[in-house]
Amino acid sequence: MMNSEKPYDVITMGRSCIDLYSNDVGAPFVDISSFASYVGGSPTNIAVGTNRLGLNTALLTAVGEDPVGDFILNFLKKEGVSTQYIPRKPGSRSSAVILGIEPPDRFPLVYYRDNAADIYLTIDDVLATPIQDTKVFEVSGTGLSKDPSRSATYFACEQAHAAGATVMIDLDFRADQWFDIRAFGVYVRGLLPLVDIAIGTEEEIKAAMLMDTSKVSTGYSQISAPTVEGDIDSAIENILQRGPSTVVVKRGAKGASVYQRNGKHMDVPGFPVQVYNVLGAGDAFASGFIYGIVHEWDFYKATRMGNACGAIVVTRHGCANFMGYEQEVLEFVELNGGF
Repeated sequence: MMNSEKPYDVITMGRSCIDLYSNDVGAPFVDISSFASYVGGSPTNIAVGTNRLGLNTALLTAVGEDPVGDFILNFLKKEGVSTQYIPRKPGSRSSAVILGIEPPDRFPLVYYRDNAADIYLTIDDVLATPIQDTKVFEVSGTGLSKDPSRSATYFACEQAHAAGATVMIDLDFRADQWFDIRAFGVYVRGLLPLVDIAIGTEEEIKAAMLMDTSKVSTGYSQISAPTVEGDIDSAIENILQRGPSTVVVKRGAKGASVYQRNGKHMDVPGFPVQVYNVLGAGDAFASGFIYGIVHEWDFYKATRMGNACGAIVVTRHGCANFMGYEQEVLEFVELNGGF
């Protein structure tokens, strides 16, 4: 049972950035003439998404002493996400991502994360955050890509696990953020004993468990999602044997599947919509899923809520700025087959 006395429903930890989305939908990247500016970064998107769903949410990220950091913090404060635990990191830069939109299946993106402020999150930053006072604690795989963020993420998960929070990891495999992509699986596997729920795409789950990284093809500048050879069922079972009680596989238009250590497995259908932009769908899914966990719903209903949040976002231009609100999502579910 969730501890209803904890002041925070969810605290997320990891990267934040300014997202520059192409205004020329359908145009090749080289022909883009202008961009719209939003806020992004997987844990940041999830913080906004869960807050819009009515959860009491805090975010542990870091920004530079720069106007981009001001932009990110201003948006989060307007949204009502607790920003009091977000440090400024002198000498670093708030990061950025530039994104193209070429439906139905090309969404090229380029990361600007050299000297990124959030990668300098430290154990001291974790100690300054009330990790013990949240029901759900969520981190992302990219936070493990470099120290000191890696050590801080491990430490934070230790703190959350010891305090009885539900610890979640979104695998968030961004191959170009790793000096050696073999390290992605090494550090994820090391963290799994502290994790209750792992969420990822099939490719991310296989990459996390894959020892032979010659079987990973990342594509040019992440224009394509990583392609990973291997057996998904074996990878899921491997994760479940290492600590988590639950693995959630995001399957895009097909919805999502939930695998539990007790042998239970369910496929939860998605919602048919016209896709405008898939970027941010996974973070919207996680927001809805966490909403269900906090409200102590069963996994089917929580996953259905996640699918609805994802379906809403793929019809819109960006990520955090376009997350659904609680009543909006519940009405969407009701109008499209219910839970």
